[in-house]
Amino acid sequence: MKRYAKFQGVCCYWLAKATRHSLILLLSTILLSESVGATLKNRVFQIAQEPDSAQQYANGAIVSKMQGNIYDSLGEKQQALSYYNQAISYYNQALLLHRAVGDKGGEATTLFGIGSVYDLLGEKQQAISYYNQALPLHRAVGDKGGEATTLFGIGSVYDLLGEKQQAISYYNQALPLHRAVGDKGMEAITLLSIGAASESLGEKQQALSYYNQALTLFRAVGDKRGEATTLRFIGTRDLKK
Repeated sequence: MKRYAKFQGVCCYWLAKATRHSLILLLSTILLSESVGATLKNRVFQIAQEPDSAQQYANGAIVSKMQGNIYDSLGEKQQALSYYNQAISYYNQALLLHRAVGDKGGEATTLFGIGSVYDLLGEKQQAISYYNQALPLHRAVGDKGGEATTLFGIGSVYDLLGEKQQAISYYNQALPLHRAVGDKGMEAITLLSIGAASESLGEKQQALSYYNQALTLFRAVGDKRGEATTLRFIGTRDLKK
């Protein structure tokens, strides 16, 4: 958790300036970056049976991506690009090793990681391609959390591309999976995302319903950033009446 503190601080600074969709992305990025650390710990036993370099490459990719996020948040685009490319390189090396030992779970996580970097680079179709490769592998190994995260990622890309109905479709597929694994933080962010997409389609009352559900969950898990963001969305909606 501590290694992400600097990145979280940068995110807090930019929350006040961000657009509606980027606010949601920042919240999900913070939460997902923390869950990645937890996922790595849970996979220690599995990875221990693989070549040491698989774990090293995976860790290197995550660190490089987080450093890229920090520099990108600070407006240092060239530095960010360098770290993002480095992350993709690490992920690709890890991917070969996961495939060599038949580790479908590691392969899925790595494919998602590559997709997330392409997403950050603005290469949205590439991101979707990698997410779609990860999705059946998460399902094959019964990883509902990974499946939910990947579905949310695909929805988020479509949301950013302006394809709101597609985005809502993927968010709605992710929602019951977040609930099934008890991930209230991502459940709240998904509800917030559905609300924002619905509002952009003119469905104001439906959006408010989703915002209120998200608000309850953010408060339940003590997520002050999420609570503040949701209240801001509700307030902005009220001002538009």
